[in-house]
Amino acid sequence: MANARDVLRYRAVRRYLVSTALAATARNLLVTVLFKQTFDTSGNELDIGFIGLAQFLPAVLLVLVSGWVADRFDRRRVSALFLVGRVLCAVALDVYSQIVPGTVWPLFLIAFVFGASDAMLAPSRRSIAPLLAPPEMFPQIIALWTATFTAASIVGPIAGGFLYSVGPSDAYALAAVLEFAAIIPILMIVYAREPERITDRPTLHDALEGLQFVRRTPVVLGTISLDLFAVLFGGAIALIPSVASERLGVGDIAYGWLRAAPGIGAAVMAIGLATRPITRRVGPTLLWVVFVFGAGTVVFGFTRNYAVAFIALVVISAADMVSMFIRGSIVPLVTPDEQLGRVSAVEGVFIGASNELGAFESGVAARMFGVPWAIAGGGLITMGIAASFAVIFPSIRRIDT
Repeated sequence: MANARDVLRYRAVRRYLVSTALAATARNLLVTVLFKQTFDTSGNELDIGFIGLAQFLPAVLLVLVSGWVADRFDRRRVSALFLVGRVLCAVALDVYSQIVPGTVWPLFLIAFVFGASDAMLAPSRRSIAPLLAPPEMFPQIIALWTATFTAASIVGPIAGGFLYSVGPSDAYALAAVLEFAAIIPILMIVYAREPERITDRPTLHDALEGLQFVRRTPVVLGTISLDLFAVLFGGAIALIPSVASERLGVGDIAYGWLRAAPGIGAAVMAIGLATRPITRRVGPTLLWVVFVFGAGTVVFGFTRNYAVAFIALVVISAADMVSMFIRGSIVPLVTPDEQLGRVSAVEGVFIGASNELGAFESGVAARMFGVPWAIAGGGLITMGIAASFAVIFPSIRRIDT
């Protein structure tokens, strides 16, 4: 069985990981500052929710287009093009921050454009991974990608917290530079095997094929639906700016570390998965980690202690890392190459719903019930969802290896 060193001998893999590291660090930095700046400008948790909604809507509106584009055109060039879109959004946020902003509506507009760039970028970029090396090395590529993405989710928020204390415009400027730098290595990738592409004229049937594949494949549908509902209701991370300011009483730098706590938990779990990978009882493990995710969310919702909140976020993200690793391995291995882009686009809507739409749900719930119950209530619902999916999707429960 190939190890990480064997996989890293492929230059395409190294370039893919470098591009991922740069782009993911930039995105985490930008989002950390954007959520904090929005809350500081308006003082309203609901506005955090609207930022999440603005990022999510393009994924739904573009789901049929983004997947088809990924399967029709060169995925490297498509990825590069929409990385440019993210660069322009970071520049726009930089300009906004320098003109002494007093209203948040420009942030909603820029977040929408950023979400549109993300929606078009994600299916193409995710569909590149299976083409970088022989198929038997794909699980190792996923492990390396996960480790890279996790490192970025630590570095980005910490940098965002420090730079926000200096000035948000500096943070956005750095994000723009990193996004631009991510374009070069992804354009230099040479595939180990060329993907099959759509060559016919676009039809509605082609566009819907990814959705139909997910619908008729219970393992895929159940796996990504579980992620959707769990993080949709357990989206505690979106409310960290409010928790840090109003419940924990900490400043910008401590806020940055709190945003980095999920990355730290994910990194620790990634190391654990690398040394002792999950080889048996994969389905039951997935259901249990989602249950733990919900329990950690309940603790985070009620605590007023910074250390307890930090540890709760570490536990939440460690559980989510196991879920992401299992889903990230199952879906591409089950999906035919020629449908990867369209299936990834559908999966992206589910993931986007769980993150960005989850942020909107958290903002609305915080406005209606208060921050503690918005977070803890979502955690309780997540625990119930994990239990119910064990019954609704027996195909998940039966996954062994």
